[in-house]
Amino acid sequence: MSERQKVVILDFGSQYTQLIARRVREARVYCEIHRPTLTCAELMTLKPSAVILSGGPASVYEREAPALDGAILDQSLPILGICYGLQIMAHRLHGRVVAGTKREYGRAIAHRCEVSGQAARLLAGLAHGDNFEVWMSHGDRLDELPEGFVALASTDNTPFAAVGHRDKPLYGLQFHPEVAHTPQGSAILQAFLFDIAGLTPSWTMSSFLAEQQELIAARVGENDRVLCALSGGVDSSVVAALLGRAIGNRVHCILVDNGLLRQGEVEQVQRIFAGALGVPLTVAQAADRFFAALAGVTDPEKKRKIIGEQFIRVFEEHANRIPGVRFLAQGTLYPDVIESTSLRGPSAVIKSHHNVGGLPERMNLALIEPLRELFKDEVRLLGAELGLPRSLCQRQPFPGPGLAVRVLGPVTRERVAIVRQADAIVQEEIAVVGFEERVWQAFAVLLPVRTVGVMGDQRTYDEVIAVRAVDSVDGMTADWSRLPEQALSVIASRIINEVRGVNRVVYDISSKPPTTIEWE
Repeated sequence: MSERQKVVILDFGSQYTQLIARRVREARVYCEIHRPTLTCAELMTLKPSAVILSGGPASVYEREAPALDGAILDQSLPILGICYGLQIMAHRLHGRVVAGTKREYGRAIAHRCEVSGQAARLLAGLAHGDNFEVWMSHGDRLDELPEGFVALASTDNTPFAAVGHRDKPLYGLQFHPEVAHTPQGSAILQAFLFDIAGLTPSWTMSSFLAEQQELIAARVGENDRVLCALSGGVDSSVVAALLGRAIGNRVHCILVDNGLLRQGEVEQVQRIFAGALGVPLTVAQAADRFFAALAGVTDPEKKRKIIGEQFIRVFEEHANRIPGVRFLAQGTLYPDVIESTSLRGPSAVIKSHHNVGGLPERMNLALIEPLRELFKDEVRLLGAELGLPRSLCQRQPFPGPGLAVRVLGPVTRERVAIVRQADAIVQEEIAVVGFEERVWQAFAVLLPVRTVGVMGDQRTYDEVIAVRAVDSVDGMTADWSRLPEQALSVIASRIINEVRGVNRVVYDISSKPPTTIEWE
């Protein structure tokens, strides 16, 4: 198997870091996000083909500002610094960064400078003359270039909006090429990747599939068996199909009915696996143990860890009944890894996913996570590459902990039943107006709040359902869906009239960031 080209992104805390990764992968180049505190030696063990330094909220002069190992800049690696990434690179190379006299945020017009040689290659392919639109978001700015650098572009407020070294493959941008508000940003990134770093656009789902089949076949011995954890969602279904392609009938699929699944979920999964996949499926009845373990628990992190623990124990019990089972396969994705792992310290962990940070320390099965490097939209492409039906590949994401993280507060059978019924109504009405595939995710959340209402001339004091619908590409960023008013009206009316114990419905219009898609 040939060694894969790789771009390493050092994350200095930008809200756009995942967007950088998406843009690189859209150019069919593989990339990974890593913490900015990597030493030069640690970075080089990753065998990067190029490095991108992300933006971030800090100032290079702050005591706690994330630093950069200066030796990284001496490795002849192609390096692109974006915003804070530019500033920390220039600072390490003895340039001067100052607090901007005027904060620059939003749209700006960059003016290309007259320059020739290697440095000019970054912007050489831009269209529309010498001026181009960019998106700025900074307070500090580079005020004096390090030795060997030249200005490639400026704005009215920023003399060094783009810079490059005369002889070395070191470049920096004060603006954000990864966002849609920089129309030619993708062209700039591709100039760095292909013209400067000399990479080839070889990262495809076809190549990934071949690579993973080879890895799985090499790892799983001829007499070994793999237990595949199923939810019926896109991720686990793609894992099951991939394992079937790699090791045939040595994969055994288990769906845990933990009492936290959506309405009709078990029956739907059984139909899918009997039809589209033709893979044997065992349904493990485990609702009692999950509700017992979750009794009285309200903290979201504890819920996730308890659910992760219970899942593993159920899988281990079933593995003991199948000779030769040594591995557990699950649909962990790259966003799960990013959100469950602190890149900058404990405060940076967003939430523990039940299949990453929620896993128990003691496990009797070795993990196989073939999708661990992929974003959700890439998993959908892989599913299509495997020949799975569109109806399965385009299913909305569903959290591994299930409805437990859509019941805020204590998790009881009664409260789960309420949110399950409300969620089914949301799904039905979303489909009626043709938004089933247009939205990334739509669901109901039961809030730990009671409000006063009036039903049948009587006072009620019942619970509140929040409806959440978002548009996204990969789940790392999202905006609230502009559902038709009539659809929202019908959803609210049906929930209040059909779901006993609910007298109020609200609609969540928050974006990610600053919120997350799920409420817990």
